[in-house]
Amino acid sequence: MPLEMLKSETTQTRQESFDIFEDEGLITQGGSGVFGICSEPYMKYVWNGELLDIIKNTVHRDWLLYIIHGFCGQSKLLIYGRPVYVTLIARRSSKFAGTRFLKRGANCEGDVANEVETEQILCDASVMSFTAGSYSSYVQVRGSVPLYWSQDISTMMPKPPITLDQADPFAHVAALHFDQMLQRFGSPIIILNLVKEREKRKHERILSEELVAAVTYLNQFLPPEHTIIYIPWDMAKYTKSKLCNVLDRLNVIAESVVKKTGFFVNRPDSYCSILRPDEKWNELGGCVIPTGRLQTGVLRTNCVDCLDRTNTAQFMVGKCALAYQLYSLGLIDKPNLQFDTDAVRLFEELYEDHGDTLSLQYGGSQLVHRVKTYRKIAPWTQHSKDIMQTLSRYYSNAFSDADRQDSINLFLGVFHPTEGKPHLWELPTDFYLHHKNTMRLLPTRRSYTYWWTPEVIKHLPLPYDEVICAANLKKLIVKKFHKYEEEIDIHNEFFRPYELSSFDDTFCLAMTSSARDFMPKTVGIDPSPFTVRKPDETGKSVLGNKSNREEAVLQRKTAASAPPPPSEEAVSSSSEDDSGTDREEEGSVSQRSTPVKMTDTGDSTKVTENVVQPMKEVYGINLSDGLSEEDLSIYSRFVQLGQSQHKQDKSSQQLCSRCPDGVIKLTPISAFSQDNIYEVQPPRVDRKSTEIFQAHIQASQGIMQPLGKEDTSMYREYIRNRYL
Repeated sequence: MPLEMLKSETTQTRQESFDIFEDEGLITQGGSGVFGICSEPYMKYVWNGELLDIIKNTVHRDWLLYIIHGFCGQSKLLIYGRPVYVTLIARRSSKFAGTRFLKRGANCEGDVANEVETEQILCDASVMSFTAGSYSSYVQVRGSVPLYWSQDISTMMPKPPITLDQADPFAHVAALHFDQMLQRFGSPIIILNLVKEREKRKHERILSEELVAAVTYLNQFLPPEHTIIYIPWDMAKYTKSKLCNVLDRLNVIAESVVKKTGFFVNRPDSYCSILRPDEKWNELGGCVIPTGRLQTGVLRTNCVDCLDRTNTAQFMVGKCALAYQLYSLGLIDKPNLQFDTDAVRLFEELYEDHGDTLSLQYGGSQLVHRVKTYRKIAPWTQHSKDIMQTLSRYYSNAFSDADRQDSINLFLGVFHPTEGKPHLWELPTDFYLHHKNTMRLLPTRRSYTYWWTPEVIKHLPLPYDEVICAANLKKLIVKKFHKYEEEIDIHNEFFRPYELSSFDDTFCLAMTSSARDFMPKTVGIDPSPFTVRKPDETGKSVLGNKSNREEAVLQRKTAASAPPPPSEEAVSSSSEDDSGTDREEEGSVSQRSTPVKMTDTGDSTKVTENVVQPMKEVYGINLSDGLSEEDLSIYSRFVQLGQSQHKQDKSSQQLCSRCPDGVIKLTPISAFSQDNIYEVQPPRVDRKSTEIFQAHIQASQGIMQPLGKEDTSMYREYIRNRYL
């Protein structure tokens, strides 16, 4: 940041503001003031930007609250007592936003439907400081295929045919879309296309062929080192195959992607990675700077709906990136994470909640196929719900999505009510609202060959939005804060010491924890969250009770505890993310649980034996076995000791005299002896504490003590930190 900019901003702040503590020199002399930099938000992911524009120039900027629409989840990963926060944030684009069948493809400005930017943040919570703390981040994107295409839902079909609305031989809309991505994320842009490539009837393959042609056309004009990388992979086809493991193939793709893009970390490579270098770490891409690493480029994943298949692929890429993030912070010795560990189960639950939320917002129902489905360990009971979920999603898409689309158009300011013009619900279509070229002539088209912004291509592989230039400096606001300001001090912002609160109510204690929710409770189990657990070693198994005693339902929330998986044909016959099926919760049964019905008494006993852990593993001894004579003698002595301490009457003494041989007989010397454990001495209070207590008594009677210099200084510090 230029020094002149800081000086001018400081001078302007002094002239326009008045400090009530200026006479004390607390701020104006620079002793406790610090500079803070605020940046304007990326308006593409702000959903109330149209509403804030009305008052943006009227009120102070602290009153402007920018909101996002999407998902936010956080969990705590305990590594031998060291807390690490795993945060997942999904920001849904407010451009060309809408519901499933009503918003497909892209508009004339390059904005695609169902575009979501997902960021996973890893923070070492043992250090509560922005400057001294360690944190890492990785970003990936999902979005509809950037073409002019749609699906007609007036035919009342579960899978409406895909049609290309406009011919685009020079890939104009795709060029606009990828130019936006190069400006925000840098290069390389990696496309993971999960759309079907082989079909009996040409359906999804239409999009694959057009996308390949568009990427091939655009790449011939880009520099070779910054070309768009296109990875086609028919995920549905591999799911049906018995010879291919879907997640193994996705893991290979994820490794290659993360090595090309790298990730962000705010600290340089640890010394242990220099002593014990890893081959995978040395091949990692991105931009290495003295203070850490930067992510350059991004992975863009898509299928038809960008729901089920896309969420599983993003989970595998995020799992691979999480291993590198943990390794960069010095928390694991190798950048590898295995399934069925507490860390991966916690991360998988975060991504399933992430996928369910985005699917509800765009498709009207939760995910159908999850990570367990592609691991071939999905519960068989989930497939029985597909019919009802198909009807649920079909009803939502056919009847309620139109009203939801109208609400989105009104909230985002796409439609402005005007007196004398048709109402929102009277419009036959909103096509012209999202495609501005239908209402007016757009500026001159870009070149068919130089389709990118000139300033963007100069700074690749770094994104243009992160480059220090005059255009980006205008988006920054330099402001002087007090060093105890909540916006600067993360400790005060998180714990809020000036507010009356309880530690039990803080989110850090209520959030999902790997030690509490995933780690087995058995004594002697390795507490590491990176240890592979057996199916019966999970902290998420619970035995559900029903009113009917003849039946019991066993709820197991982990993937490893599921019954034998259905056949591959059954998995493939169930609908994909674009076929209109889904699952929901029924009653109190969790959507990730596996109900196992036990009606036979013998079977119930066997299942209970497998679920209930042995006493010896829980307590260290088997309580059903008889006690030895030595243990019985020790227990009797402890009982006798307790009786002699609190029973002082003659009856207790007579009882003690009848004790069996071999037991020590203890007789109290006096009923009020000094060796009695219940006899206590009153605590001694120092003089200062006595004066404070007397002052409180006088204050209750209306007699107030004069404030001293120290009290006045403390009160001023409180007012400054709380209200200024």
